[in-house]
Amino acid sequence: MTGFKSADYGSTFAVLIDPNRPVAIDAGSANTSLQATLENTDIENAFASPITSIDFASSCLSAAWLWNDFLDESHTISQDIHTSTGSFWHAIMHRRECDYSNSKYWFRKVGKHDVFVPLAEQAVDLAGGTDRFGLLDHGGWDPFAFVDLCQQAGNGDPSLLDYCREITRVEWELLFDYCYQRAVGS
Repeated sequence: MTGFKSADYGSTFAVLIDPNRPVAIDAGSANTSLQATLENTDIENAFASPITSIDFASSCLSAAWLWNDFLDESHTISQDIHTSTGSFWHAIMHRRECDYSNSKYWFRKVGKHDVFVPLAEQAVDLAGGTDRFGLLDHGGWDPFAFVDLCQQAGNGDPSLLDYCREITRVEWELLFDYCYQRAVGS
């Protein structure tokens, strides 16, 4: 797995990101116990280090809302981040709300992303060392195939549900780390 530890991202994100929280591939169930904390979190108080990129910092905030299953709030932030990474968060959010064609639209805007390489590696590892779910395209991550797999799992194929949840978690962790590191200039 990714070795993700929310405490590595400062005290605010340690509160907002419970690594034991179940990951949904659909809208999930909003973590209302953190809603007020999320509402009071902004770029100025979320980061322990100075920010070098507003877009990446905003991506982290969108991610925190998404982690806690507040899809509308995550969407409001991600749709105003006009970068490949903003489109990535936007695409995940639409996949989670089961708007699969809209998710694919936003993944087309992502193009190739640096997170795709480690995500492809993790997907293969989680599938027992093979691409048995057909998520790679010429060896690289195929986000469209993963959208389709999530749709299939959501339409009642329970054999895929746990795998899709695991990949969704890894995807979120890798992308959040990518954004955080660039937000603080690491």
